Amino acid sequence: MDSEASHDPRYHTQQMQERFQQLIDHLREDIDKVDEPRFKAMFETSAEVLGGLKKAFGDYEKKNESAWR
Repeated sequence: MDSEASHDPRYHTQQMQERFQQLIDHLREDIDKVDEPRFKAMFETSAEVLGGLKKAFGDYEKKNESAWR
């Protein structure tokens, strides 16, 4: 893992965004598998939070937000 890519922050932000998306997809798939309202709310809230993290990583990568400039 000591390649040039591993020293590029974009490599790591892209990897994390992919993992966040995998978790988001998994959480949303599981919502339909269990018929318990609090479970559904917890999984949907978790998916939303991870979506916010994924967006933050993308914003960092694209320098979209003033905090990342």
